[in-house]
Amino acid sequence: MAEGRSVASPATAAAIALLAHLVRAGVTDVVVAPGSRSQALALAASELERVGGIRLHVRIDERGAGFLALGLAVETGRPAVVVTTSGTAVANLHPAVLEAHHAGVPLIVATADRPAELRGIRSNQTTMQPGIFAGAVRLERDVTPPEGRAGEADAAARLARDAVRAAVGVDADGVLVPHPGPGPVHLNLQYREPLSSAVSLDAPPLRGADAAASVDEITAAARGDARVAAIGHGPRTVVIAGAGAGPEAEELARAGGWPLIAEVTSGARFGPNLVVAYRELLREPGFGDEVERAIVFGHPTLSREVLALVRRDGVETIAVAPWGVEWFDPGHAVGRFERAVSVEPHEPTAEERAWTGRWVRASRILLDRRDEAGVDDAGSGGLRSGVDETGHVSDYAAQRAYLKDQLARIRQPVDRRMLVEALWAATWPHDRLVFGASRLIRDADRNVPGRRIAVHANRGLAGIDGTVATAIGIAIASQSAAPGAAQTGAETDAAAADAAGTAPARTSATGITRALIGDLTLLHDVGSLLIGTGETRPRVLVIVGNDGGGTIFDALEVAGSAPAEAFDRVQYTPQSVDLSALASAYGWEYRRAATRGELDEALGTTVTGPTLLEVPLAR
Repeated sequence: MAEGRSVASPATAAAIALLAHLVRAGVTDVVVAPGSRSQALALAASELERVGGIRLHVRIDERGAGFLALGLAVETGRPAVVVTTSGTAVANLHPAVLEAHHAGVPLIVATADRPAELRGIRSNQTTMQPGIFAGAVRLERDVTPPEGRAGEADAAARLARDAVRAAVGVDADGVLVPHPGPGPVHLNLQYREPLSSAVSLDAPPLRGADAAASVDEITAAARGDARVAAIGHGPRTVVIAGAGAGPEAEELARAGGWPLIAEVTSGARFGPNLVVAYRELLREPGFGDEVERAIVFGHPTLSREVLALVRRDGVETIAVAPWGVEWFDPGHAVGRFERAVSVEPHEPTAEERAWTGRWVRASRILLDRRDEAGVDDAGSGGLRSGVDETGHVSDYAAQRAYLKDQLARIRQPVDRRMLVEALWAATWPHDRLVFGASRLIRDADRNVPGRRIAVHANRGLAGIDGTVATAIGIAIASQSAAPGAAQTGAETDAAAADAAGTAPARTSATGITRALIGDLTLLHDVGSLLIGTGETRPRVLVIVGNDGGGTIFDALEVAGSAPAEAFDRVQYTPQSVDLSALASAYGWEYRRAATRGELDEALGTTVTGPTLLEVPLAR
């Protein structure tokens, strides 16, 4: 454990002991929202950062702090700790806790509280914090106030180990517990006055030999140990990959020779069997109506067609998930649930090859037609340049027409498809891409080709809450080495990852995190633009598709029948915020791109810190 001088406050001694043992158990990041009752935890975290034990992040808004911790945990696969004071501060964490619960993200919520005897008597800033997150946490502990008694340090060690294990979803032996799997943990910590005292540590706590692995490592190990259900050939099958499915979905589709329907946040949107235009084909006679079996990985949320397929009579659906608090089971129509699957060795028949070939070819044809329509809108695009094989202009009329056409394309206003395709093309494996829960993620899902890049969206509950904060958390964690990794050595981490069958956690000196969100998503989480003095300012580009309100609701059936003025006020919720002034107020660099040329330039310009790119879009 970290060595420090004696402290006068039992609260500070308990806070140091708990946080130090959380570090020993595998925690690398702590997010603090300031408050009086939580001061011992906050100051202990600051001291741990000083000696190199943790990455500390401070945010004044608890909702943003919760989602920042969520983003850190998404990227690292390890539980991030978020610290708050008592009262409404705790309630502000609820959106992040719910997202972590449904998405299976490890998160430890450490909420300071007054002693239990002050509850229920109208004490200031006191409410019933135990149970506030109801059934959304993997573990909850209401910890009595420390008194400086013998044995409290050992109790803190046990509490830290239990919290981390519950957050990453393992038992005492480090073995995955598939139900409920990873998720949030609530530690409600009662403190009496004196609430803190000075503390000075001499060395950081070292990660223990029994520290929990990351969720990715745990999942990989569990797949190797799990009972693998064999999937036979025969029925006309499609493999569906929803959010968080991972590359296993692509591997199964390729091994089985089946069409792959993979959402943009699935982690499986690549490979020879990918069907991008799946929405149209699921509606098309001879395709969707001939599907006899669907094998579903992850959590599909982006299309009605997939849900309709799973609910349809005559379709056998197999849901596959290595862990989770809930199974994907729309309409209670799924007939089989498995933790791991494989396809039986088999030489595909001519009919089976034709089945997949039809889907892949038809998808490419549909995408080519969209491309042709786009060229027609922007200009001919097929004009000769007028330059011959020697590099000299041989046809001046052709060259003038060609240059005029290219200029028209550069000046073409940005539309949603152009935006998502340009962003997708600009993203590389060392980057991170985050989507908000808006219309734009669906535009990307309809159009972008296969590419093996890291993509995230908060699809556990698919809310717009905390998207900016989540992206910043992902950016920070992906661009800097965690203290624990530095202490244990890169070789140790790499060996552990190899043993688990996964790639070691990567940091990138050049990677950028880009977040594509709508204007309302930005404004809903605008407080997360505040990055205080002394805080890490990562390379993050928040791209705001600004169509003046919530155009996603224009697709609702009621939009065609409700009074336009009423619909706009209560659903579209028009806004005219000056995003340039907003960025300036929060100290972000501001860019704007209204045309194809401006967009290409903006995406190609180096990002050195927090940057907001506004892209005006038509409603």
